[in-house]
Amino acid sequence: MLAIIAPGQGSQTPGMLTSWIQDSDAKDLLKQWSDAIDLDLIHLGTSADETEIKETENAQPLIVAAGLLSARALGADGKYACVAGHSVGEITAAAIAGVFSPLDAMKLVRRRGIEMAKAASLTPAGMAAVLGGDREIVLRAITDLGLVAANDNGGGQIVAAGDIDALAQLAPEGARVRPLAVAGAFHTSYMQPAVEPMRELAATMQVNDPAVALLSNKDGGIISSGREVLDRIVNQIANPVRWDLCMQSLLAQGVTGVVELAPAGTLVGLIKRATPSIGQFALKSGADLESAGEFIAQHGGK
Repeated sequence: MLAIIAPGQGSQTPGMLTSWIQDSDAKDLLKQWSDAIDLDLIHLGTSADETEIKETENAQPLIVAAGLLSARALGADGKYACVAGHSVGEITAAAIAGVFSPLDAMKLVRRRGIEMAKAASLTPAGMAAVLGGDREIVLRAITDLGLVAANDNGGGQIVAAGDIDALAQLAPEGARVRPLAVAGAFHTSYMQPAVEPMRELAATMQVNDPAVALLSNKDGGIISSGREVLDRIVNQIANPVRWDLCMQSLLAQGVTGVVELAPAGTLVGLIKRATPSIGQFALKSGADLESAGEFIAQHGGK
């Protein structure tokens, strides 16, 4: 059984759309999205430098655009039974599951990036990846400092978020702490100011129920209502991402292989560590499409 998964912020790299817009139809589509959201995705995805694409309001639409273009090129409709996305990747996953159109996905993620950047500017805060160590000791160290486990990624990786000074003190026994270059404490109450504007936009969107099983970042559960999917995407901004539970759900559903959409690499790495019995394929560029097709042939079909 095949699943399609979509990465979140931090996965972006310079030039990551170059291979996907060699196809003229894909380039035209990207131009349409750029015009609709007033953001030059072609520049951001081909010639912008690392600093420019790291900005929250740029990174998020860029990542979703990459996911949607790579999914379009993959052409795996009807061959996967399940989709999931990490953080902003949940918008990509919902779009390919048919909950809303790709254009609406781009409008939603554009607003998300803007509102989260605004919220991040209100109070200094940050995030740090905690790698290894005993899970319970790590979680206790995070909460003892008044921080939040904003991303519980499984595979020995938990991302703490909150006050900058508290993050500097974080040093759980047996674990390594790596500060992340992000604008704020995403998926915590620091992002609450971004929620209401997103909720207002979501209320105007037309939604459909997912055409395939769609796993939620909240708890790894399968969500069958399109409106609930959208509500959870909005609330996720200020609440933790439980990717560990999504991976457990993939295993429980009987998934044997996952294809991670562009910009791929992060999620297959987590799956390789946490659920190695599930085969992984990272779709990084158009050059990978033939090999991806072979992988899908092995695992595809509902």
